[in-house]
Amino acid sequence: MKNYPFLSILLLLVSSVLISCKHEKDSANDDTLLYNSTKTADFTFYQEGAILSPAGGSPHGDFRLRFNSVAASVLDSASGELPLGGVFPSGSVIVKEALLNGNVSLLAVMKKEPSNDFAGSGWLWAEYSPSGAVIFSVGKKGDGCIGCHSSSVNRDLVATFDAH
Repeated sequence: MKNYPFLSILLLLVSSVLISCKHEKDSANDDTLLYNSTKTADFTFYQEGAILSPAGGSPHGDFRLRFNSVAASVLDSASGELPLGGVFPSGSVIVKEALLNGNVSLLAVMKKEPSNDFAGSGWLWAEYSPSGAVIFSVGKKGDGCIGCHSSSVNRDLVATFDAH
């Protein structure tokens, strides 16, 4: 009976350490994904950077879409879109720059990384403010994103091609 307080404290301490480790992994993945999404020299804009309007109930508002060179390598040269039934290769990064009054107000980022523990449906999903603050962490595994994006399974969960 005398050991119960000690065991309770030990259990609480171990739980705190495990939660802290998970948060550090979330932060490391968020930091890496944000860094990969801001190396703009490696990106190509969809439709030459045209400002697009959201389809359906998209929460992102008007936007521009860009692809890193890995993702761009599988886009159709004529349409600039992923062919129906196509799949992006691992390492593909897609960045939706949500715009408000012509200024970037949000970066919604997808990275194809099926082997990552934080991947949801094969992608890392995150949102960042223009200053780099995490709005939606990779630790959520796309919960809240995949539902809408799954309507575009024939385009590897990228909804823009079906809407524009």
